[in-house]
Amino acid sequence: MPGSVPSPSPTAVDDAAPSSVPVSGPVHLLRVTLLMAGSCLPILGAVLIAPVLPKMQDHFASVPGAKALVPLALTVPALALALLAPFAGVIVDRLGRKRLLIVATLLYAVFGTAPLWLDSLGAIIASRALVGVTEAAIMTCCTTLIGDYYSGHRRVKYLALQTMCASASATVFFVLGGAAGSAGWRMPFWVYAVSLVLAPLMATVLTNPAPRTATEGTSAGTTLQRTFPWRQLAGICALTFFGAMVFYTVPVEMSYLLDDLGVANSGVIGLATAIASAATVGGAVTFARLKRSPDPMLPAVLAVCAVGFGVMCLAGNAPLLVVGAVVNCVGTGMLLPALLTSAMSRLAFEDRGRGTGLWMAAFFGGEFVCPLALLAGESAVGSLAGAVGVLGLAAVAVAVCLWAPHRHAAGQPT
Repeated sequence: MPGSVPSPSPTAVDDAAPSSVPVSGPVHLLRVTLLMAGSCLPILGAVLIAPVLPKMQDHFASVPGAKALVPLALTVPALALALLAPFAGVIVDRLGRKRLLIVATLLYAVFGTAPLWLDSLGAIIASRALVGVTEAAIMTCCTTLIGDYYSGHRRVKYLALQTMCASASATVFFVLGGAAGSAGWRMPFWVYAVSLVLAPLMATVLTNPAPRTATEGTSAGTTLQRTFPWRQLAGICALTFFGAMVFYTVPVEMSYLLDDLGVANSGVIGLATAIASAATVGGAVTFARLKRSPDPMLPAVLAVCAVGFGVMCLAGNAPLLVVGAVVNCVGTGMLLPALLTSAMSRLAFEDRGRGTGLWMAAFFGGEFVCPLALLAGESAVGSLAGAVGVLGLAAVAVAVCLWAPHRHAAGQPT
C-alpha cells in the first residue's frame, strides 16, 4: 500500500568522488544546458499536444474507441518509458552514454514528427510509443551523465535543477502547444524537430565520462555481499505510482475540463494550463527552499493536491477551475521532488542506477494509467469533474495513511 513507506537508512549514501569534468566556464555552462534540455524532451512529449486533444478527438470521432484512444496519443510514450526504464541502465552501460543519447535524440525527431504525415490513429499511437522508447534512453542518459560528471552536493544541485527545468518547460510547452494548435491539431508535432538542433551540439560538447573505480567507501568484497534494497523502494515506488496520477491529472485533463465548461479555443486552453503549470514551478522552488526531510512533508503535500482537486470538481466556471488547478499544481510541484528525494535517500551509489530506473518506471507508469483511471471514474460517477473529485478523496486517504505513522512516532516517549 502506498501509505507504508519505510524510512531511509541513516547511513550516508552520498558519494563525494571528485568531478572528472570542469565545473565552471562556458563549456561547463553549455554542457549543463544540453543535459537540462535533453531532460526536458520527455516533458515535451508528455504535455505539448495536451491542448489539441479535443481537436484530435473531433478529427477521429468516427474511429471506434476514439474517446479512449486519443488520450493514449498523449500518454503512451510514458508507458513505453515505464516499461523500458528498469532496463535502461543496462542498455546505457553497454552502448555508452554519449552514443546512445545522440542516436536517441535524432530518432526522437523522426518519431515525434511522424504524426504530421500519418492519417491512421493507430499508426499515430504506434509512433508515439516509439517516441517513448527514445525518451527512456534520453532521460536515462541525461540523468546518468549528471551522475557521472558531478558528485556530492554539486550532483544534488544539478538533479534538483533537472526537476525544476522539467517543471518550467511544461509551462512553455503548454503555451507553445496551445498557440500552434490554433493552426490545426497536427501543427504542434513540428516542435519535436528541435532535437535535430540538440543532437549535433551533444556530439560536440559532451564527453565520454571516465569509468569510476570501485572505491566510494566500499571494497569489492563488500559490494558482492550487498543486496538491492527492494523492500526500501517498494513503498516509495507504490506511492510514486499514485503520485504520478495526481501529478498528471491537470496536464492531461485540463483541456477536457475546460471544454466541458464551454472553452473551445486551444490557445486559451494552452494558456490556462500553462498558468497552472507555472504553479508547479513555484511548488518545486518552495520545496527546495524548505530544506526539510521529504517523508514528513508528503501528507501535507498530498492534502494540498486534494484541496485543488476539490475546487476543480466543484468549479462551475473556467476561472474557478484554473484557481483549483493552480492550488493542485503548487502541491504537485512539491510532490515530484519530494518523491524523488525520498527515493534517492534510500539508495547507495551502487544501487542508484537500477533504483532510479525502478522509480522512473513507477512514475511514468502512473502517468500512463492516469487518463484511463479518470475515464473509468467518469463512467462511474457521470462526469470528468466528479472523477477528479474522487481522485482528490483518494489523495486524502493516502495522506492520512502517511500521516498516521508520523503522528504515532511523534507521540512516543523519548
